[in-house]
Amino acid sequence: MKEARIEVKGRVQGIHFRKQIRQYALESGLVGSVMNLAGGSVLIVAQGEKSKINNMIDWVMDNPGFSKVENVDINWSDIDKGVDDFKIVREGNFVSDKVKSVGRLFRRILRLDNIQEKFELIPKHVAIIPDGNRRWAKFRGLEPQFGHYRAGSYSNIESLLKKAKDIGVGYVSIWGFSTENWKRSDGERKAIFDLLAGGVERFIKFAHENKMRFRHIGRKDRLPSDLLKKLNRLEKETEKYKEFNVLLCLDYGGRDELLRAVNNILKEKINKIDEKDFLKYLDTKDIPDPDLIIRTSGENRLSGFMPFQSVYAELYFSEVYFPDFGVKELSEAIREYGRRQRRFGGS
Repeated sequence: MKEARIEVKGRVQGIHFRKQIRQYALESGLVGSVMNLAGGSVLIVAQGEKSKINNMIDWVMDNPGFSKVENVDINWSDIDKGVDDFKIVREGNFVSDKVKSVGRLFRRILRLDNIQEKFELIPKHVAIIPDGNRRWAKFRGLEPQFGHYRAGSYSNIESLLKKAKDIGVGYVSIWGFSTENWKRSDGERKAIFDLLAGGVERFIKFAHENKMRFRHIGRKDRLPSDLLKKLNRLEKETEKYKEFNVLLCLDYGGRDELLRAVNNILKEKINKIDEKDFLKYLDTKDIPDPDLIIRTSGENRLSGFMPFQSVYAELYFSEVYFPDFGVKELSEAIREYGRRQRRFGGS
């Protein structure tokens, strides 16, 4: 018995694709869920016999109904917590869910997402504190890990990064796991790390295609060794790219970063240091400070994210849970940034 997270890209929204998936799963004795993603793809989380899940994947790739499947990403894992049904996860009520899925179908047909947007001012560095994954799942009657699956899906992150790059942003930081997140259950932590490990593998090709440099920000001594190896490999393979940078903050906490910096200074027996020199001891030593920090789910605080670097960052708090935070919401945050006057302590 295995669990597979299957992300299906192509013409798969607005055509009753989820309904067909659920019907097939029920007839095959599989349990799990199927949901639309903001980027236009569909995420299937299936639990059951591996052979039956493989049969589902083959069936999906044969373009059932009016679908046109272009790519299927699969991430296998052991079942951490079983479910007893196969659900269609909707975005809001039935009507709003239908409007969103049909809207994405039309955008795909008309390619409206490719229309160039204009922004008054573009931040060089955008940092995102993704929040609300568990509440998103709870609201839909799902286990917490399903919120992480949706939020951390390759398609969702890929669309946000592509949008930021197209707009002209140079750096995007995403806080994936904080030093305080170790307090969460073993099952939830495992779900997060498994999702991250699978995402790193898929991100390698995407990073090369889009010339994106990847860096891990945070502690290196407590993450699972296999995940750390993949992060190091991705850093090494993409270090030649300069134009667009992706910073993944894992096992990161602002206080922890400052304490590590101070302890390293003490080890070197330095008696006096200025701000410019202190920056060299931070995880972000050669990275510009964030201009815009976005936090989702209605929480109006930074929770210790980059305390030294964020002193002049513009803050944007979105009511949207991160699993539903897509390119539309990112664009609105950057438009709001452009409306503000940044004085940096001046008049």
